[in-house]
Amino acid sequence: MKAENIRNFCIIAHIDHGKSTLADRFLELTHTLSEKEMKDQVLDDMDIERERGITIKAHAITMDYSADDGKKYIFNLIDTPGHVDFSYEVSRSLAACEGALLLVDAAQGVEAQTVSNAYLAVDGGLKIIPIINKIDLGAKEVEVAIDQIIELLGCKEEDIFLISAKTGEGVAEILEAVVELVPPPESDTSKPLRAIIFDSTFDKYRGAIAYIRVFDGKLVEGQRVKFFNNNKTLEALEIGILRMKRIKKKELNAGDVGYLIAGVKNVKDTKVGDTVTSADNPAKEALPGYKESKPMVFSGIFPIDNEDYSKLRIALEKLQLNDAAISFEPESSEALGFGFRCGYLGMLHMEIVQERLSREFDMDIIATVPNAKYLVELHNGTSFEIDNPVKLPPAGDIENIKEPFIRAAIVTPSEYIGAIMKLAQDKRGTYKSTDYLNSNRVEIVYELPLMEVLFDFYDRLKSVSRGYASLDYDYIGYRKGKLVRLDILINGDKIDAFSIIVHKDKAYDWGRRITEKLKTIIPRQMFPIALQGSVGSKIIARQTVSALRKNVTAKCYGGDITRKRKLLEKQKAGKKRMKLVGSVQVPQEAFIAVLQLDE
Repeated sequence: MKAENIRNFCIIAHIDHGKSTLADRFLELTHTLSEKEMKDQVLDDMDIERERGITIKAHAITMDYSADDGKKYIFNLIDTPGHVDFSYEVSRSLAACEGALLLVDAAQGVEAQTVSNAYLAVDGGLKIIPIINKIDLGAKEVEVAIDQIIELLGCKEEDIFLISAKTGEGVAEILEAVVELVPPPESDTSKPLRAIIFDSTFDKYRGAIAYIRVFDGKLVEGQRVKFFNNNKTLEALEIGILRMKRIKKKELNAGDVGYLIAGVKNVKDTKVGDTVTSADNPAKEALPGYKESKPMVFSGIFPIDNEDYSKLRIALEKLQLNDAAISFEPESSEALGFGFRCGYLGMLHMEIVQERLSREFDMDIIATVPNAKYLVELHNGTSFEIDNPVKLPPAGDIENIKEPFIRAAIVTPSEYIGAIMKLAQDKRGTYKSTDYLNSNRVEIVYELPLMEVLFDFYDRLKSVSRGYASLDYDYIGYRKGKLVRLDILINGDKIDAFSIIVHKDKAYDWGRRITEKLKTIIPRQMFPIALQGSVGSKIIARQTVSALRKNVTAKCYGGDITRKRKLLEKQKAGKKRMKLVGSVQVPQEAFIAVLQLDE
């Protein structure tokens, strides 16, 4: 089909504003799926997405549409995630499109991630079609939402579409608007082939499968292609378009979205953002690609059975192919053996990755306490970044430790301003500004230490605002802080997997809570177990797991008291010797429990 009849667009919105439901209606109206094949959230094909009701991965699908003008069009739709942790998926999807449907919940209005995604689309030069969803709800505030969208985009009221993705009301008009408003892709089939890899996955029979958007030239089945990233030349064994299944085609032209199978066995060879070109007539320069994702949270992942180390490495490589925002490198721990230090975009991202390792790759893993990346400055003038507290040098060598800060934009009804500001102050936040979006909706901006936001900030924000507040944040750099490393000692032995970097004022509280939690989990031995929290050489918290005691005086049914004392002293000396040689096995639940301290 000619490029003028192709429309490439995506759906962007805050979490739970109805993106996947709108995609379902599009599939119905374009007859891409039959009634038998239809189900709710049909594009969310992972079990974990369906269980949680959220989109984790961007999903591409091709639809045929017959417009009111009698012409036939090809729609390439990408349904994107809405949570801030998966914004990298959104940025990659936008780069493959010419238009974006900006969806806003009629009851919730413009929220933090709505603003963030809208700015991403504007920066990418996309045509934005604003849509207000859920107009069938009784508690709708359509007029308020219209005012907010006009304020955000500077558009006119008549440019905004009112729909109900659930009932289908107004959805047909959106498809017509896509034809009229979204520009067709610029295409020139005479140029050398250039296609960008915007996503990829792994098939155990076919190898790595690249999802591509062709910008210049055309890709033909059997053609020799070259990857710019690694300069490898391979044959395009199979190409095609993406319906619910892969549909083979003989060629993909400029403007098309589809897939490429080239027998790639090494998962690192299909790097997201790489450019594919012709090996015989290569393009001179690659497409701009994507800005590398910057991990915000770091955690160690270790196999429960050390023999599964290589299996875990292969699982992470395959998962990274499907989720380009993950980073990992090998590390070792005295307590847990060999594993990997993994970087994530946020706590939800970390949780999802660990869940996918368990479900999709059948891995039994232990994760260590999450940490951010810190900048350490030494007295000798050198500085370096660390993402693992164990790498922190001795306190005497350190001039400063700088922690990462974020700019947090919180959108909330005005009645919750006081409670939210108190929460931000408790988290060592620095107030920056307050902007009223309308008479009842306000955006509060704070600068906060990243580690304060990681654990329970989002949950507490939802709690104090009764679920109405939303959060979006951007990384702004390092700042000096009073930071120390908190170590946990069990029977005098430092357990490196429990070490964390905390603010000096909160070290005692963290030490107390961790030792109290461990006391309830570590099984009792025949000798007492000391659980201690320390900062440097100073012990700031202590709990003791009492010893199991055998009643050695049970056989003394009479006689002098010295007989009982002699037996008790003998037992005491034996326990002392046992404590010197006895080892404490830390159960897996202890590592999980420390992760759940704030729950």
